[in-house]
Amino acid sequence: MFSLSVGMPTSIPPQGWRWVSLSKVARLESGHTPSRRHPEWWGGDIPWIGIRDATRNHGATLLDTEQHTNELGIANSSARVLPAHTVCLSRTASVGYVVVMGRPMATSQDFVNWVCTPALDHRFLKYILLSEHKSMLRFASGTTHQTIYFPEAKAFHVCIPEVKQQFAISDALQALDDRIALLHESNSTLEAIAQAMFKSWFVDFDPVRAKQQGIAPTGMDEVTAALFPDDFEQSELGMVPKGWAYDSLKDVVSIFDSQRVPLAGQERAKRQGIYPYFGAAALMDHVDSYLFDGIFLLTGEDGSVADSNGLPVTQYVWGKIWVNNHAHVLQGKEGISTEHLLLAFRRMDIRPYITGAVQAKLSQANMWRIPFLRPTRAVAEVFGLMIAPLFEQIRQGTEEAKTLSALRDTLLPRLISGQLRIPDAETLTQ
Repeated sequence: MFSLSVGMPTSIPPQGWRWVSLSKVARLESGHTPSRRHPEWWGGDIPWIGIRDATRNHGATLLDTEQHTNELGIANSSARVLPAHTVCLSRTASVGYVVVMGRPMATSQDFVNWVCTPALDHRFLKYILLSEHKSMLRFASGTTHQTIYFPEAKAFHVCIPEVKQQFAISDALQALDDRIALLHESNSTLEAIAQAMFKSWFVDFDPVRAKQQGIAPTGMDEVTAALFPDDFEQSELGMVPKGWAYDSLKDVVSIFDSQRVPLAGQERAKRQGIYPYFGAAALMDHVDSYLFDGIFLLTGEDGSVADSNGLPVTQYVWGKIWVNNHAHVLQGKEGISTEHLLLAFRRMDIRPYITGAVQAKLSQANMWRIPFLRPTRAVAEVFGLMIAPLFEQIRQGTEEAKTLSALRDTLLPRLISGQLRIPDAETLTQ
């Protein structure tokens, strides 16, 4: 049973539930874009939700946005500032992405927005729309771009229980989402700690000051500090501790690109399974077999190669996986751990090494031209040992988040349609 319909459905709702026009329990609002010809209408203190905010934060509550408008922008356009807890659904281009306003905001015309009345918990509406994400295109039309037009949005009907039950269902799902979010935040903190250590050891280390004061990077004990030489030498890219050098990436990287195999979408559809299938920038699918088993760093070869700051698009992956031919498959070598390599990559400006006017490409030959600051093997190995526990926690946290996400995705459609009741759901989540 679906929990969302265009028009009043004929299906009988579960006992204690009812089908109701969404516009009767929530106020429908549209969005608008203030003219780009007036830069003075932009850059203010009013968050403005665009498509990228939705696609990057699907299911989340937004506290800020990439772009902001201001009172002039609102006054001179059809945009409206909507209250916190407004539920926003992308209706054009990328159809079906859902976010919730964490504070008063405006949106582009690419959204339909609902301000819920006391008869509808805004979280319950969010979960209804999330449960329908994959099937949302059935409400869309259009030859060039699929779009959910306002007549369809106005005709939305939702199947809901009484408010107390809505809150109970939302609380159960929100508890899982909160645990998942906490794990992601913990992982971000752990990587930030690792990045700070990398920065202290290999970026901010001032050889002149160190030589004068006889010190090594901050945060080291005396034993670790003793690994750093107290003499320095000039390299092509600056002063480095004696025995260190700027080498080619090829000297510290094992590459496994020859083992990659691309699978077309139709072939993947026939080979659905449990093993992650990665592309240049993201997990794309799951298939029935794997090509690699271990811990790897993936970086885009073509298509999604670098972000807006010129930093490489990277993925830290592990276990049994399949990778297509759009991502380089790398591991560290010669005492450089794969995690050390990851931290270095996330500080590299690779724009000078990218080719392709139409589609960006980081060829293997050009990648080998990127300089890498290689310390002595002893220093590299000690650094690898120091960051290893952080990344072990990151992997554990990610796996736990995957398990919780799978549980939530299983419970969501059943809870939101009344097929599963809260007592049974609580048993499953314990």
